Amino acid sequence: MSGPSLSAETTNSSSRRIAVIGGGLAGMTAAFRLQELARQSGQTLEITLFEASDRLGGIVGTEQIGDYLVDVGADSFLTNKPGAVGLCRRLGLEDRLIPTDARYRGALVLFNGRPVPVPEGFQLLSPTAIWPVITTPLFSVWGKLRLLMEWFVPRKQAANVDRAATNGSSTAAAPAPLVDESLADFARRRFGREALDRLIQPLVGGIYTADPERLSLAATMPRFLEMERDYGSLIRAAFQPKPARSASATASPDAGAIGENDSSSGARYGLFAGLKGGLEDLVAALRTQVEATCCVHLNCAVTSVNAVSTPSAGSSGPAVPGVYQLTLGDGSTERFAAVIVASTAARTADLLQSLNPTLSDELRGIEFASSALVVTGHRLADVRNPLQAFGLVIPHAERRKILAVSFSSRKFPDRAPADRVLLRTFVGGALQPELFSLTDAQLIETVRSELAETLGVRGEPDFVRIYRYSNAMPQYVVGHLDRVARIDALIQQYPGLAVAGIAYRGVGIPDVVSSGEQAAENVVRYINA
Repeated sequence: MSGPSLSAETTNSSSRRIAVIGGGLAGMTAAFRLQELARQSGQTLEITLFEASDRLGGIVGTEQIGDYLVDVGADSFLTNKPGAVGLCRRLGLEDRLIPTDARYRGALVLFNGRPVPVPEGFQLLSPTAIWPVITTPLFSVWGKLRLLMEWFVPRKQAANVDRAATNGSSTAAAPAPLVDESLADFARRRFGREALDRLIQPLVGGIYTADPERLSLAATMPRFLEMERDYGSLIRAAFQPKPARSASATASPDAGAIGENDSSSGARYGLFAGLKGGLEDLVAALRTQVEATCCVHLNCAVTSVNAVSTPSAGSSGPAVPGVYQLTLGDGSTERFAAVIVASTAARTADLLQSLNPTLSDELRGIEFASSALVVTGHRLADVRNPLQAFGLVIPHAERRKILAVSFSSRKFPDRAPADRVLLRTFVGGALQPELFSLTDAQLIETVRSELAETLGVRGEPDFVRIYRYSNAMPQYVVGHLDRVARIDALIQQYPGLAVAGIAYRGVGIPDVVSSGEQAAENVVRYINA
């Protein structure tokens, strides 16, 4: 056995006891994956899931409001990452996967108070077609010239290292490491201020609700740093010949199930999928599996995780963890051979404070932003804008009081009746934190006023719902990956302990799913060592 030996107390049935703390998407995925691994190996694992609230699912879910189907958190996920699509298949949800509506693929951005189309083929930070950039009203003549001059902007000095592959050598050297940089610094350096302020910031802000001056590119969109490193220019990289897709790649779970292939030219709106019944389909399927195979404790908070130490095998040296003791809200304790903490970073820090204060400090160092989601249903006849897109993003420079508006029933038609439209409006984030503190009445008034001025929405909505997400969106600031590496190194001192969730390696549904699955695989690997 590698690592510490378990005490006699855990060498029998308790050596297969695993605790999962947190019943959100990451925690349920971890519990489900643990059972999959147990079935595949023919072993028995006793899995206990603790959830402090009265339901499983966390902030992911769907509500039926009259004839509207409302996703209360995320409403779709990328299919070119395997996590979510693969999980849906294993849960038997493949026939419920639906693509986005091809008629409306695209996005709008507010410019001088009116919505205009995002230039065709613009991929968050980089154009893949020249003519749309030349013809867009978003940029001045100088702004367009500056953006197109990106072709000639040299690599950042720290990344401009000699590589055998670029010097014509037949022996390819390892790629140079990526040098972290804020989104704002990178975009200004390569494309100029206009491109950042009028397009890049709102597009990325709609995803991360972040301050571009602090957002880490290496932690969020490393492919753009790789494009600069490998080709010297993002535009030049976009026009490089692409390798032919293999038959296995074409049939991969990333694309085939919903008929969407990754195209490096043009926008990536076709790479998103949803579920017929909303993302509650995924939550419900996971809930069914977890409740059938695990011991689930709702309304049961864990207050601390501590290690019950045992001497290293064959050594009289310092003790190492062999069993983990959980203290529950009622003061009782339970012991487990392994623990997965799938909670918020702040909550995880509290749970692990007595185990390792340094680890807790690193976890608390991960910053979060708060936002509110205001969902409204409207008659199409009451909306002046034709809504020929999936949504509208708002540049901070426009000085509006909303971040973005998702046209949910344009993405997935069954979300609203044929003569209605479902809008999801986002407020707050890192750049406007004070707006999260508005009362419900103030939020509703603010959103209705903004929708009227930006999209021409008139009349009384069919309904209004407010969903508040306090400190729910992690802010991957420059240096985030270094922090995560330090967290990983500290956790490795505790075999059988793992963390999962949105705080570490990605904020999308596929990333959260993958984090739960990886945590499960890590602890099973330890138990079987």
